[in-house]
This record gives sequence, C-alpha cells and structure tokens, in this order.
Amino acid sequence: MIIRDWTAEKARAFGRETLTFDHDLHTRPLFSDEGLAEALEAYPRSRLGVFTMSEDPSDWSSWRKGQADDLSGQDLLVAAKAGRIWLNLREANRYLAPYADLADEVFAEKEAQVPGLKTFKRDVGLLISSAKAHVSYHLDVPLVSLWQVRGVKRVWVYPPADPYVGEEDLEKIVLRESAEQFPYQPAWDQGAQMVELTPGRMVTWAQNAPHRIENGPMLNVSLSMEFMTPPALVRANVIYANGVLRRRAGLRPRLAEGLGPANLGKLIVARGAKALKLQQPHERILPATFRLDPAQPGVTLPVAGTNP
Repeated sequence: MIIRDWTAEKARAFGRETLTFDHDLHTRPLFSDEGLAEALEAYPRSRLGVFTMSEDPSDWSSWRKGQADDLSGQDLLVAAKAGRIWLNLREANRYLAPYADLADEVFAEKEAQVPGLKTFKRDVGLLISSAKAHVSYHLDVPLVSLWQVRGVKRVWVYPPADPYVGEEDLEKIVLRESAEQFPYQPAWDQGAQMVELTPGRMVTWAQNAPHRIENGPMLNVSLSMEFMTPPALVRANVIYANGVLRRRAGLRPRLAEGLGPANLGKLIVARGAKALKLQQPHERILPATFRLDPAQPGVTLPVAGTNP
C-alpha cells in the first residue's frame, strides 16, 4: 500500500476534514534527480507552468509567469535548485505514462479504503519548486491532496467559510469571474491548521478550503492530486447555480450541503445555465514577463515588451 496509516476514522473523515497521512512515494526512483529531469524533458513544454514570485508570502499579486522554451529538462531542474522558481506540470498523468500508472495506483487505493468513494476528473500535478518559494492564499474547486516527496514545506489550511472565504467570493471563483488567488488577513492564521510536510507525508482537506504554502530552505518536490467525487461535483454545481441566481434573478441564495429539494433544483439551474451559456468565464491569461536564461538557468531575464 502507498499510504501506511489508513484508519476507519480517517476513511470516514476523508474529503471533509484536514487529514495527514504517511506514504512511500518519496522512496521511488521516479523522483530522483534523473527521474525529475526525464519528466521535465518529456512533458509538453507548451503546458509547463513556469512562475516566480516576491519574497513576501502575503504578496498574492507578485506571481509572474515565465518562459523556459530553450532549457532542457536537466536545465529546468538546475533552475529550480538555483533560483526562485515554481514549476507546475499539470495533468502529468495525462502526458507522462509513469504518472498515469501512479494515478491509477493512488486512486484505486483511495477508493478501496474509503467506503463508497468514487473519483473522476483526476489531475496529478508534479510540482518542482525552489527554496523559500511560496504559493499565496487561494482555494481549489476540486478536492485536493498534497503529497510531499522531497524537501520540507508548511501548509496553512483555513475553513471554507466566512471570514476566510465568503459565499459570493466562492461563486466568483466557480463561475471563473476571478482567479483562485485572493487577499488574506494574517490574523486568519489563528483559525488555520498548520501542517509541516516532510518527505513521506501527505495532507488533504475539505473541498474549497483556502490554503497557502511556504517552502523550507531547500528544493521541494510535491504531487498535487486534484479530483472530483459525486458529492464534490454537486457542491460545485450548487455554488455555480447560486452565482447564476444571484446575478440573473437578483436572489440571495445560501450554500447548503446534501441533496435536498433546493439543491436538486439548483443542479437543474446549473445545467441549464451552462447549456445556454448564460455565464461567460472571464479568462485571466497571464502574459509571460520573464524567461529563464539558458546560460544561467537560475537567472530570470525580462521578456521584450513586458513589464517585469
């Protein structure tokens, strides 16, 4: 088994609470320097997320997108070790065969251990990031588990409720009117659960729980596994319907869990709104403002015509 400490209590709380687990992925050759360089070389370069950010973890607007077209997989790994870089290989399970096999293995185990669990829309992302890099306060629409393979990072997980995220803010994110990142107040840390992830540790949390991440002073390698379940899909569609009803009918709907009559009606609203394309997403396309220097992979250079 990949996870070493399943219990009946953890299985019952899975997807509803912040839970930590022990796993063995950090022992696999897939995550050695050689394995990481091979993954970076094979992954479609047009889909690779290359980012940098300021040194202030609270500066949520400092994330900048970059280019790395001229670097080999080995060069990219050197850049992550030497610079202030966050490399995101989203849907690695779609583009890299070893990660497709890993996704099948992980989700088969989850479904075997958690009674009634059915997962779909699986996205296994490989995250390779520099010392002291960070991810600002944000939330995800799907369920997420974060698996630490190399290095140490700290994760703060906040309740998916006011004041950490309001229902209207949640609707904007699900309707894709705004980014998943948004400002937070440092005082909110008092209501967060802080988890230190070391190699062989995994954390998962309730759907839509805001969180932020800070790397320790070393290269970090993690896997972000996003997925949906039938209840998670219901929640996402109820939030979507609430946003439509608020904008189109002037109502003030509230978010409730479960499959009661109100939520069943909202599922119909969401399906109809999507079919009629009543809500047009506001695509937020970040321009690339820097590129990694092939001669000095840890160095960033401005892209001509942009404001770095």
